[in-house]
Amino acid sequence: MPQAATEVLSNSPEFTVSELSNALKRTVEDTYGHVRVRGEISGFRGPHSSGHCYFALKDENAKIEAVIWKGVHGRMRFKPQEGLEVIATGKLTTYPGSSKYQIVIEAIEPAGVGALMALMEERKKKLAAEGLFDEARKQLLPWLPEVIGVVTSPTGAVIRDILHRLEDRFPRRVLVWPVRVQGEGSAEQIAAAIQGFNALPEGGKIPRPDLLIVARGGGSLEDLWSFNEEIVVRAAAESMIPLISAVGHETDVTLIDFVADKRAPTPTAAAEMAVPVRAELAVEISTLARRMFGSWRRSHEHRRNELRSAARALPSVSELLAIPRQRFDRSAERLPRALRANTHQHDRRLTMLRGRFTVGTLKTRIGQYSERVTRLGTLANRNAKLLIEKRRVRLEHLEQLLDAFSYKSVLDRGFALVRDDKGAPLHAAASIKDGAALRIEFADGTVSATAGTERIKAAPRPKRKRAPDDRQGDLF
Repeated sequence: MPQAATEVLSNSPEFTVSELSNALKRTVEDTYGHVRVRGEISGFRGPHSSGHCYFALKDENAKIEAVIWKGVHGRMRFKPQEGLEVIATGKLTTYPGSSKYQIVIEAIEPAGVGALMALMEERKKKLAAEGLFDEARKQLLPWLPEVIGVVTSPTGAVIRDILHRLEDRFPRRVLVWPVRVQGEGSAEQIAAAIQGFNALPEGGKIPRPDLLIVARGGGSLEDLWSFNEEIVVRAAAESMIPLISAVGHETDVTLIDFVADKRAPTPTAAAEMAVPVRAELAVEISTLARRMFGSWRRSHEHRRNELRSAARALPSVSELLAIPRQRFDRSAERLPRALRANTHQHDRRLTMLRGRFTVGTLKTRIGQYSERVTRLGTLANRNAKLLIEKRRVRLEHLEQLLDAFSYKSVLDRGFALVRDDKGAPLHAAASIKDGAALRIEFADGTVSATAGTERIKAAPRPKRKRAPDDRQGDLF
């Protein structure tokens, strides 16, 4: 038997490892060209440094390796996450290097609404932990915005409903940023629109909106999924312009609703939140005007009643003028008598003054004043002559003193005054150097001289003897 088995095997074709691996690869790829596989993502740690993603799909009994190439991963609407149940579409192949088969995924989507809800809840918890849903971050909506920016599809019924509702309530200027609201690339467009409105400069050519509305009509969870993407939620959270989310119907909930400053159940409701009703404002203004006028009229009437009450408490004009009127009448009665008395008094005084200033009296007084002036003039002349004589005598006395104290009188007695060449007087012979130029002044003139070498010693002055004091007695 062993020998027969050996002979049978020897008739089988012989393959190399590479040939067998390639044959298996072709068989698998030809038989399972494109497949859809449902399973849970396992071992996903994010994209590799090369940009490719490597992980596994598993269920209760089996596991299959999976790979997503870099270019495919960048275009995917849903990104793989650890533990997410998905439906992967791709091509089944083998990897000869490790004798394994794997699926090269071309598209991936969550496996049903339950998986999307789980992913949404997980993302919601993550963003809430970062504080993006805090009420303190939310801004108040402007009461009457001048410009409203709308981020939505330009072809749907949503933009028509918003414009129609604004026209009915309070027409405002509307800027529409057209975007895709579902499908590949829609989340990036929505986020870019929100950021673009915020980047508009104030006072620029395109006005910066005072309010943003992000709107979309109703749809399934998959259709509304773009508004659950992190890029959209973070863009709405970073918006400095107050934002209203109006995505889906009233029962639809997306993550942008939690981060928006205000959530509207429908796009039409968002337009109602954005502006008040002009007619209602007119009615309210009219009501306030009537109330203000009524309040003013009541206040005016109240002040009038107070004034009347105060007027009744005041005395009448006749009462206020009674005493001044009596004083005036009494003064009027006394005025003629006082005027006559005053006139008589001034007449008497004038008569007395007129008697004083007659022609004879004036001549007498003028003569008296003339004699007095003559007498004062004579006295002034005599006093002036006495003062002049007194000043002349004093001046002569001072002249005599000046002559007595002058050195010229000494020169008249035979003395001379010796000066140096600069005119300074010399007081001692020791201060004169030999050959020095001298000027000798005599009583009748001045001569020049030169100091000689011969010095004559001056005789010492004899000391004056003190006269005996006759008052000193003799002790002996």
